[in-house]
Amino acid sequence: MPTRTRRGGTPLAAAMLVLALGGCAAPAAPPASGESSAPAASFSLPPSGATPDYQLGGAYEPASEVGIVGRDRSAEPAEGVYSICYVNGFQTQPDELDSWPRDLLLQSDGEVIFDPDWPDEALLDTSTAERRDRIAATVIPWIEGCADAGFDAVEFDNLDSYTRSDGALSFDDNLALATLLVDAAHTAGLAAGQKNTAEDAAVLHEQAGFDFAVTEECAVYAECGAYTAVYGDHVIDIEYADELPRPFAEMCADHDSPASMVLRDRDLVTPTDDDYVFETCR
Repeated sequence: MPTRTRRGGTPLAAAMLVLALGGCAAPAAPPASGESSAPAASFSLPPSGATPDYQLGGAYEPASEVGIVGRDRSAEPAEGVYSICYVNGFQTQPDELDSWPRDLLLQSDGEVIFDPDWPDEALLDTSTAERRDRIAATVIPWIEGCADAGFDAVEFDNLDSYTRSDGALSFDDNLALATLLVDAAHTAGLAAGQKNTAEDAAVLHEQAGFDFAVTEECAVYAECGAYTAVYGDHVIDIEYADELPRPFAEMCADHDSPASMVLRDRDLVTPTDDDYVFETCR
């Protein structure tokens, strides 16, 4: 699946607690519908400074220097490396629109609202606790499937769908759903990754319980500090070859860039494709 770059807001100034590498206990989070959540399992954070690869466009054997790989939930995790499972938690996946009840799709005057940049993805309606519980009831089995497949962590995309809702959704709506999903990830023994949304990093970490961040183009848009202030060394950044303002080597050398950074092609194709790009800071 091609990437979706979500940015916005200004970098956060206040430094937050840096999470320690290794086994972690999940933070407490409110369960759906007031029910007691299952005991949290232990989980591990991405290795600090490890070279990442982002393979949402198709799985392939990682390069020898790679220590972190992100793949779609429909793929198997990469063997021998820290593996992150991609889940689109706040919008529908392409070709899965019909699998969602229509009343869980955000609507205006009876018409479903789609992401303007991804017109085959409808926004999920997170506006009420009842709908959030039902969305979570669909997404949580995907999370559990990631754990069963052997992934180490899960990242939830489109946390900022409320910004594309014409005011129908709020940050608090999405925060409440994110809290349910992070709680489910921790219960399944997975670390939970915030995807993009630099401006919300502190709140998402403190209130929803996210453990690390997966960012796109934080170096290009000078947002890396907003993530590292919250997650320390546990920030994984993907830059794209079609929008580099300067050589990638210079970006790697920039003290503001996270230690885990990779240059990829925009569509994240496999090495057999002529458009494939993969460059690391090593």
